[in-house]
Amino acid sequence: METTGSILVADKIVELTGAKLQTQAFGDPAGAPILLIMGMMSSMLWWPERFCEELAAEGRYVIRYDQRDTGLSTHYAPGEPGYSFGDLSEDAIAVLDGYGIEAAHLVGMSMGGFVAQEAALRHPRRVLTLTLISTSPIGIEGLPSSTKAYKEHSSAAEHIDWSDLEAIADFMRRDSAMLAGTRHPHDGEAASALIARDIGRATSFVSATNHFMLSSGDEAATHHASNIEAPVLAIHGTADPLFSIEHAKAFTRIVPNARLHRIAGGGHEIHDRDIDEMVCVIVDHTAAGPGG
Repeated sequence: METTGSILVADKIVELTGAKLQTQAFGDPAGAPILLIMGMMSSMLWWPERFCEELAAEGRYVIRYDQRDTGLSTHYAPGEPGYSFGDLSEDAIAVLDGYGIEAAHLVGMSMGGFVAQEAALRHPRRVLTLTLISTSPIGIEGLPSSTKAYKEHSSAAEHIDWSDLEAIADFMRRDSAMLAGTRHPHDGEAASALIARDIGRATSFVSATNHFMLSSGDEAATHHASNIEAPVLAIHGTADPLFSIEHAKAFTRIVPNARLHRIAGGGHEIHDRDIDEMVCVIVDHTAAGPGG
């Protein structure tokens, strides 16, 4: 247990059947709980510490965690994930159980947004509100694909030696630059440092590629964002090259209780200069729902 400024930070391992999840909590356990769920191949480190600290300073009890095959959580042999996408949504609920939390505000980024939606659809009574960052509604077809430039970049992933950590790091550095928005200059040095830290910390970073192989399962095929009961806040950059702003607009058309906050010129990222703005709208959103 440690403190960052006046914010209490504590690490905890949550055990579930067949796996262990590394978690970290910020702030006062008496505060309104927020569970952060990060995206594909990304450990909890991709939730900036300042983002977590600012939310905690606003009276929120903030928990971030390493999903399976990332960071210090349970890893599986590359190419052999011993879990499904549905298991990841159950993991989110297991983290709440591990902290003795009956219901929480879920915040999901990119693939983490899909996990958060599925958790809300599977366990509506456990989810107070949803904040969905740079993601897309479950079960909706016909939305725009990624930009041509990003498609060309991502196609290069097929030629990478995914057993070579330096090759992976090089691709991730280029990916970070490609996902950046137009509002602020891309900080390549900071991105490189985060990538190096993430790779160095992971028990088996190569195993994170298992996320590409996850199946949704038969039950998930029936899940649809229109059935989400929790209030939804979609936070989305207007220059996101992976999921265009149309994906975020779709939430307001499909989900009964949804609203959109645009990050002007924002990309598929949590940029340091946008943290204050994002924290402000998340605090407002989580104050409006039960438990706020």
